[in-house]
Amino acid sequence: MENELKIKMYSFTLDCKDIQELAKFYAALLKWEIGLSEEYAWVYPPGTHHGMYPGIVFQQNPDYIPPVWPEEPEAQQQMAHLDFAVNDLEKAVQHAIHCGAIIADEQFSDSWRVMFDPAGHPFCLCLMKTIFESTHFALL
Repeated sequence: MENELKIKMYSFTLDCKDIQELAKFYAALLKWEIGLSEEYAWVYPPGTHHGMYPGIVFQQNPDYIPPVWPEEPEAQQQMAHLDFAVNDLEKAVQHAIHCGAIIADEQFSDSWRVMFDPAGHPFCLCLMKTIFESTHFALL
């Protein structure tokens, strides 16, 4: 089976103007470690090495325009967003704000909160206590 195709999740990459600022934000939010190069920054789980587990990579793009959420006609649209499982939604929201996030004005559920990172990417904090109780969830 040496020729068998293998595909594994390596990273989720976000464009931004300031890679260090965004890496610092997500490292603080997730309590992860930071790696830096001239063109990229990345965060990864503590005690691992970049690439051992999926991480988040930040790619410098001087022309980056933050998306508008919720969507508006003729405005920059989001292409993707990150969801983070949390066991205490209000504590997670306060932690994210302390790290530099902004809570979105419009919310559509009591089970999650839409937030914006310092570069304007939307992300969600999702109340998923059962995820934390699962023995199958890898990145706790």
